[in-house]
Amino acid sequence: MNKEQILEAIKAMTVLELNDLVKAIEEEFGVTAAAPVAVAAGGAAAVEEKTEFDVVLTSAGQEKIKVIKAVREITGLGLKEAKEVVDNAPKALKEGVSKDDAEAIKAKLEEVGASVEVK
Repeated sequence: MNKEQILEAIKAMTVLELNDLVKAIEEEFGVTAAAPVAVAAGGAAAVEEKTEFDVVLTSAGQEKIKVIKAVREITGLGLKEAKEVVDNAPKALKEGVSKDDAEAIKAKLEEVGASVEVK
């Protein structure tokens, strides 16, 4: 395979497939895809890692009905309330959740075509 074929294969993958690929590459080559930890004032102490994240729906995309269903599942809102959230995007869906939960919510929404931001 050449570089272009590899890039085309990656473009065709879902978010979950990409996540699995990154983990497999990390394990195979003994590397990490994480950004280096920032160091405070001359390397005295590492910057504290953020533990709570907000998941913000930025756009519903083309599959609005699927996004509404996903929002209902994630938030427990009724149909009308979930539709209002989707119609009024950008809108925070979950606040103060763990990184794993935020990534899972993001993956679920992106799978149905929504644009999501984790802050």
